[in-house]
Amino acid sequence: MSKVLVSDPIDQAGIDILSQVATVNVKTGLKPAELIEIIGEYDALMIRSGTRVTQEVIEAGTQLKIIGRAGVGVDNVDVPAATRRGIVVVNSPEGNTIAAAEHALAMILALSRHIPDANASVKRGAWDRNSFIGAEVYKKTLGIVGLGKIGSHVASVAKAMGMKLLAYDPFISTDRSEQIGCQLVELDLLFQQADYITLHIPKTPETTHLINAVTLAKMKPTARIVNCARGGLIDEVALAAALKAGKIAGAALDVFESEPLGESELRSLGKEVILTPHLGASTAEAQVNVAIDVAEQIRDVLLGLPARSAVNIPGLGPDVLEELKPYMQLAETLGNLVGQLAGGRVEVLNIRLQGALATNKSQPLIVAALKGLLYQALRERVNYVNASIEAKERGIRVIETRDASIRDYAGTLHLEATGTLGTHSVTGALLGEKEIHLTDVDGFPINVPPSKYMLFTLHRDMPGIIGKLGSLLGSFNVNIASMQVGRKIVRGDAVMALSIDDPLPEGILDEIIKVSGIRDAYTVTL
Repeated sequence: MSKVLVSDPIDQAGIDILSQVATVNVKTGLKPAELIEIIGEYDALMIRSGTRVTQEVIEAGTQLKIIGRAGVGVDNVDVPAATRRGIVVVNSPEGNTIAAAEHALAMILALSRHIPDANASVKRGAWDRNSFIGAEVYKKTLGIVGLGKIGSHVASVAKAMGMKLLAYDPFISTDRSEQIGCQLVELDLLFQQADYITLHIPKTPETTHLINAVTLAKMKPTARIVNCARGGLIDEVALAAALKAGKIAGAALDVFESEPLGESELRSLGKEVILTPHLGASTAEAQVNVAIDVAEQIRDVLLGLPARSAVNIPGLGPDVLEELKPYMQLAETLGNLVGQLAGGRVEVLNIRLQGALATNKSQPLIVAALKGLLYQALRERVNYVNASIEAKERGIRVIETRDASIRDYAGTLHLEATGTLGTHSVTGALLGEKEIHLTDVDGFPINVPPSKYMLFTLHRDMPGIIGKLGSLLGSFNVNIASMQVGRKIVRGDAVMALSIDDPLPEGILDEIIKVSGIRDAYTVTL
């Protein structure tokens, strides 16, 4: 009989499910060395946020088939190490959706009616009604930043309360937003018009300090901000200053840049601020939901069935996985790249399997390409299982074609993304020891391996332009690791692909576009 180790506290409902197919040992509070010592006995490991599943743990888990995280984030699991060992890693991306959405809605209402401070006042023996005159949410404008599952649920409830809904999400189609009942707008307009702003996006380099002194200055003095998503989306120092100066009316935060919250000016503010200790997923129902969800997936994998929320590569046998894994990585890399080149909301993704690749199974490659395409919007929430569903919900139409006659390389994959900002395409192949190479960008032939930080330019093929760009990057202390130019005709248009050691400093992209002959420039982080 299979054996499952539960190393963090989970709801009994999850243990009951696991007990149907396995012997379950609950051992919480294990030190890293203790976990490494015993993990070799187990076929499955179920955790929450307390256990760190390092490469050393995975290497010691010689029988492990699956690691289940009862929650959303898998930062405490070395997923690449698990994937290399063929271990499925699963999470519960939807188990706390309702809990998080309801907490955001509760914050909106509590902030509007000063409920925490009014409650504390009465408990002190006071009866001071005049100090707690609130505001109605009815007919007010709610700006929702991020229309994923949580943001969409907030929208449906807020609509029922009579609120007008604005939303910003560059990865959601207009049709989808209209189904939800939201008007899609640009972020600046949302900040300017919203009476309430609620954040439902992951923390990325692009979204860190999305709410800052500049964006706060654009808001109404009656605006109220709610963040139950991720700490770091708000510059807390700038927020405290804006609240003290009366530039906005209030804020309710459940997440913070540093947790637990230490010294902060937010603590000293009055009824205009509500602070809670990361309670978004802290409901009895959510804890039961994530325990059941992950336990069911562990049970299914132990029975030889696919997992529904794997964050690495689910449902593929070892032989198929060994054959397709390099091509899936190619598809995911190209999807990530073309999504960033497209820049805005992608509406159509054309995927063409070329040459020898045209005879391969297409569905895993399509899913991998969609996972890469959606990564910038969803981060760890998108995986090989839900990528197709997430793309459909965002109104992305996928067109698959095959062309065995294109034989520039043994087999290539071509992706073309069409969206609100235009059309971009990339082609890639596996060369040598299955190393990924970009072979074409926007119709211009190149041959370059992708790197973490890249810069692409569209420019006129003319003398001196490479030197000008190199000098400009050097003046900003940007080191070029490699560079290649692709062109169709002499002195016509050309594409330059540069691998750089670090992200471009703020403002340099605008300077690049000013260089004579350069028509456009794009940065990519892979």
